[in-house]
Amino acid sequence: MAKTPDAKTPDIKLHSTKNPQKENVRGAMVQLLQTHLGTSIDLSYQAKQAHWNVKGMNFIAVHKLFDELHEQAEGYVDLIAERLTGMGGQAQGTVQASVSNTILEPYALDIVHAEDHLRRLSDSYAAWSKALIEGIEEADEAGDDLTADLLTEIGRGINTSLYFLESHFQVEPGRAI
Repeated sequence: MAKTPDAKTPDIKLHSTKNPQKENVRGAMVQLLQTHLGTSIDLSYQAKQAHWNVKGMNFIAVHKLFDELHEQAEGYVDLIAERLTGMGGQAQGTVQASVSNTILEPYALDIVHAEDHLRRLSDSYAAWSKALIEGIEEADEAGDDLTADLLTEIGRGINTSLYFLESHFQVEPGRAI
């Protein structure tokens, strides 16, 4: 799950801390959390992109939903960054840094129709949900219960949001979405 360092992602350098985790675990978790920080920033602004540009039936309902999703994702940004820095990491929280760290596909800037935004956002939420599950497993294997718990909390929220998004176009049981 964690990305390997490349030209855009510098090697993980840890600040000294009294955090009781072993340094190698902290380094691995900081790297994992950088990925989720970038993804949460990306998802936050994907929801805002949809909020600003949605048109069509049920406009006000989905316009408000997209704004609520943005606010929720902003909360995840802060939770992840605080865990990351509490472990001695340096949060890479700019929009430019999130491009290097996100697991999400770029959001098309020409989407207008409500259903198209709902479907596109549901793809992003599903992708992050999968990555969160993998991150929970990675944190568990590293012995970092607190990071696993944080990712579990976020995963519950992401799955609820995915349900809200998909419910707009799930009309027949068993019909493929």
